[in-house]
Amino acid sequence: MPTIDIPAGRIHYAERGEGPAVVLLHGLLMNHTLWDSVLDKLPDGFRYVLPDLPFGAHPEPLKPDADLSMRGLNQVIADFLAALELRDVTLVHSDWGGGLFLTAYGLDERVGRLIVLPCEAFGNFPPGLPGKMAIVAAALPGGIALALRQLRISWLRSSPLLFGWMARYPIADELAYGWTVPGLRDKDIRRDVLAYARSPRSKSELIANTEALRDFSGDALVLWSSAGKVMPREHGRRLAEIIPKARLVEIDDAYVLSMLDQPDAVAQAMSAFLTGATIEHE
Repeated sequence: MPTIDIPAGRIHYAERGEGPAVVLLHGLLMNHTLWDSVLDKLPDGFRYVLPDLPFGAHPEPLKPDADLSMRGLNQVIADFLAALELRDVTLVHSDWGGGLFLTAYGLDERVGRLIVLPCEAFGNFPPGLPGKMAIVAAALPGGIALALRQLRISWLRSSPLLFGWMARYPIADELAYGWTVPGLRDKDIRRDVLAYARSPRSKSELIANTEALRDFSGDALVLWSSAGKVMPREHGRRLAEIIPKARLVEIDDAYVLSMLDQPDAVAQAMSAFLTGATIEHE
């Protein structure tokens, strides 16, 4: 994997293609492989860039003093875009919604468009049972390592406390195993996760930072799932209302990780948005 150095440390990323940049983000205890089922289905003519954020499945820990609070992680994203000299980026959000706050923090100058899949928004931090269990794991000595080991066991992984409410269909063993290797290998990888999970946050500030998307001037696709208990359906509709140039497309029979549950439908909607084609509804 290529790497790029930013003030917080070294970021590993995958990329393919040439053209306007599309940067695809992921959530806690995942990495860029989350998008494997969709990537081959997206149109040519774009540069797809997939950073491994410091959420526990990244190959290399960041600097010990790196700021991995909500604001610090937004700075990581902004610095990553700047280091690669990316402009007019289409930024794709999933699961972790903190990246939506680039506008609130005045860090979105390199972002031209948004694609927002089910993710944390408004006051839904941490989201549902999986989010709350992640906070509990972060509070307990050895809790993150235990959670990573549990993710390797398919029936535990499918529990509502872990990924059972994140994905409508079982997550493949190979995919989950890859997500757990770095954190179980390196305590400093787990340190990065803890730095984020234990950082303070105010519900009122989270809501205000989401509402700041009213000031986002680019086009947006809110590609939300119509089912599930973790990221409320109404949050997708609210995001489509507050982002001035947004349209809403809902994916059926999918939970939070719709790129795993319904890769064809997700790829179709994303492709239409990227190319300016008409999005067909079933």
